[in-house]
Amino acid sequence: MNHPLPAGPWRTVVVDDEPLARQTLRVLLSREQDFAVVAECSHGADAVAIVRGERPDVLFLDVQMPEVDGFEVLRRLEAGSVPAIIFVTAFDRYALQAFEQHALDYLLKPFSDERFSIVLDRTRVRLREHSFASMAEGLADLLSAMAPERRQLVVRDGGRTFVIPHDDIVWIEAEDYCARIHTRTRTILVRDSLRALADSLEPNGFVRIHRSAIVNVDCVRQIEPLTSGDQKVTLSDGTKVKVSRTYRASVIQAIADR
Repeated sequence: MNHPLPAGPWRTVVVDDEPLARQTLRVLLSREQDFAVVAECSHGADAVAIVRGERPDVLFLDVQMPEVDGFEVLRRLEAGSVPAIIFVTAFDRYALQAFEQHALDYLLKPFSDERFSIVLDRTRVRLREHSFASMAEGLADLLSAMAPERRQLVVRDGGRTFVIPHDDIVWIEAEDYCARIHTRTRTILVRDSLRALADSLEPNGFVRIHRSAIVNVDCVRQIEPLTSGDQKVTLSDGTKVKVSRTYRASVIQAIADR
């Protein structure tokens, strides 16, 4: 990206679905004369529109957001509109090796003022020296490593964040105003609607089989008719789930295409 030197402070956008995290970044940045927050938002889809409209110099980007995560935000942006990126994340130290390997800056939640200053100083150097080529290459490599077939579902429940590889999910069922995710080893109840999870997962190997259920197509072992005219699928963990007539055609097509 070819940045002209700004007439004023570096234009900065903050994207994080946690209000406290946005507030922390806003307060810290307000102490810096050469950075100015021009916009902030809590959703990945909104972030894409804001970056396209504001064309910021710097983007503080939360990785783990529901529906459209930070990596997907970057995939949706045109290469020429991607600013200097500082990832904000709760990933563990093993996942952070990916950022370090590709020379990308990050803030691990919760971060200290000292860590924030170090990252900001490095960003200043990149901005002043227009050294975006290596960052762009590292970003491209990272997004390639996080390809759709290796993607993860990121969900929060209270103060906890769950990062669940798509391959580990067998099926998901609606439960009141929540959703219960059945993985190969455990179940997790999260405060997300089934519709929101379906929007995030489809068409990445998942299909809606009922208004209250989504299944991993690779986990379907058998599909058979019921006397009611509906069908049922047997999943890899032995669970049997009804397929409603509304979704029958899309389920059969998804199985045929896998």
